[in-house]
Amino acid sequence: MALLLDTRLLLRKIKDIRSLTPKRHRVKEKWAATRAKNPSSALALRHFDSTYSIQLGKLWPSVRVALLSERKYGALLNTFFHDAFLEDLEAQGCRDFIRDMDTEAQLSLQQESGDVSEKESVSVSAQKSDTDSQQLPPLPLSANIKCVVFPRGDITRFKPARPDKYGLLSYYLMDAASVLPCLALNVQEGHNVLDLCAAPGGKTLSLLQTHSLGFFCVNDTSVSRTIRLRKVLKSYIPKELLTDERIRITSFDGTKWGEIDRNTFDRVLVDVPCTTDRHSLMEDDNNIFNKNRAGERRRLPQLQAELLLAGILAACPGGEILYSTCTLSHIQNQNVVEQAIHLAHENHGIQLQVVDLQPLTHMFRKTFHFAPDLPLGEMVIPHLAANFGPIYMCKLQRLT
Repeated sequence: MALLLDTRLLLRKIKDIRSLTPKRHRVKEKWAATRAKNPSSALALRHFDSTYSIQLGKLWPSVRVALLSERKYGALLNTFFHDAFLEDLEAQGCRDFIRDMDTEAQLSLQQESGDVSEKESVSVSAQKSDTDSQQLPPLPLSANIKCVVFPRGDITRFKPARPDKYGLLSYYLMDAASVLPCLALNVQEGHNVLDLCAAPGGKTLSLLQTHSLGFFCVNDTSVSRTIRLRKVLKSYIPKELLTDERIRITSFDGTKWGEIDRNTFDRVLVDVPCTTDRHSLMEDDNNIFNKNRAGERRRLPQLQAELLLAGILAACPGGEILYSTCTLSHIQNQNVVEQAIHLAHENHGIQLQVVDLQPLTHMFRKTFHFAPDLPLGEMVIPHLAANFGPIYMCKLQRLT
């Protein structure tokens, strides 16, 4: 009886203490009320383990570790910035990976093109494969795009970019591999260029750094993302250039672009929405592996094919289209390209040629880790010593 009374008194004291505790300091008792039992990131990892282990085979364990580790960034230098700042970055150990090409590639470049001045575009030729000795044409690159990175294995973080007297920031932090599609697009002086899925804006900024655009159309289907894109551009690009009639920023349905501007653009970048593998593993917010977004995720390959086909229709005959994603998925990469090529031929009578990007991988193998032996396109895969990507890219040339 005494024990029962003591227990009742203890429970009463606990209740009294809880009633005196402010609500903001109380802890919820149910764990399930504060954290999902199956977070979206865990669902993404489970999906990747089941699919990429088959697709990548022995490569998947190392890629998996890299994807779950801290990613590496590059700093896209803003050539519109007015103060000197490159020396400070170089003093910290950074290097411009675009100029610091592989030694063998540099020798090949000299053999093909002779001495090239810093103001001229650089190019390189390479063998198509070990079994095919056909010489590839030179791959020109813009001399104005500059992106600095820390050495392999160094995950030092960049300091926040500082503004100049006009309020423009010195550099934009992004996955350095995201610059490669813009380099591969090979924008030349006076080209009309379409960036079909532009937000959040890193690739758009890269293309603007070429200083070669004739007319530049920047589009994203999402109005809210386009608003954020405008804010990014405002922080890096002079106002007089953004208000120039040669730059147009729109929020149209990208899949309908072939009906808006057909046979118009010399270069088209189609950087499509995808599963965004690294984000899906690291963030639960806005994660496409959320159970409520299962239908959206299943529809992605069809949307991607429609966007790429729209980009093909928007390109003029002889123009070039660069398709890119930030996923390892062959269903969203090679399969989408093959489907778009088929649809372009069957429904529109358009002939396309795949442009070999092996010269690009040859040039930048000191900086990035590339997937071997892809049947179509090239892909940067994450690696602990060079934790960039994933970035897939495939370049098409419209023949008719």
